[in-house]
Amino acid sequence: MKFSTKAEYGLKAMANLAASFPIQKNLQAISREEKISSKYLEQMIGNLRKNNLVVSTKGKNGGYTLSKNPRQIRVGEIIEILDGAIAPMKCVGKFCAQRGTCTSSQVWDKVAEQVKRTLYKIKLSELI
Repeated sequence: MKFSTKAEYGLKAMANLAASFPIQKNLQAISREEKISSKYLEQMIGNLRKNNLVVSTKGKNGGYTLSKNPRQIRVGEIIEILDGAIAPMKCVGKFCAQRGTCTSSQVWDKVAEQVKRTLYKIKLSELI
């Protein structure tokens, strides 16, 4: 199971915001500190903002901050927003066309469940 660079960089950006919470930061500072392209970062932060994990303030002194305390944000939330459903195979869960007849689906469902459970146990605050 591989996670995308979106998940990797998004997690770094969120940990960066968590470290400065509740103070806001601008994208250029996060980009520089985490060595992430500002354009790529802007797309990821926009997605996290749409999903209510980040809030933004416009203007000269604007920037981004977490929408809630880092102790209330789970790593699994961040990864699912950026990467989609946590699944080791394309056919896990409701996406399986052979549900009930595929002998290996039980394995992939259990793996997905355990990975998801683990990621949701980790709080963003634990990364800082």
